[in-house]
Amino acid sequence: MNLADTIRAIPDYPKPGIIFRDITTLLGNARAFRRAVDELVQPWAGGKIDKVAGIEARGFILGGAVAHQLSAGFVPIRKKGKLPHETVSMVYSLEYGVDEIEMHKDAILPGERVLLVDDLIATGGTASAAANLIRQMGGELEAACFIVDLPGLGGADKLRALNVAVRTLIAFEGE
Repeated sequence: MNLADTIRAIPDYPKPGIIFRDITTLLGNARAFRRAVDELVQPWAGGKIDKVAGIEARGFILGGAVAHQLSAGFVPIRKKGKLPHETVSMVYSLEYGVDEIEMHKDAILPGERVLLVDDLIATGGTASAAANLIRQMGGELEAACFIVDLPGLGGADKLRALNVAVRTLIAFEGE
């Protein structure tokens, strides 16, 4: 099975000229979902990962499955104002403006080994902010893992420039 074939392409969403890569079709296919999770987990199977941090919202689905497979805890990284307890935050730049993500202050302890998980890496703004947030809390960021890479947008390279190992399963060029 080719995982790329299980991802729906939606042209002109959210604006004309953009092809949105919708992984909900992969998630709905039991074999594809299992294979994607297994491939994301494989490099760390049998190793010691303490926490898996997932970026809102599809990163929660994947991160929860990865954490389960690794017998690790799960840490949600959310947009500002969504977490109920004391948080730490990171502001980051977008193409037009800024945004902010948060996690609970006690979610990652110094020295814990952490995997960062999301569905897709595009420009890398949110993932870079999440990586910095994990490190700010003293977490040892082992890698950032994604099902889809859009290499033309440079996000994976942006993470590598921050000395973050990047694992992706599929690349869609030129989009």
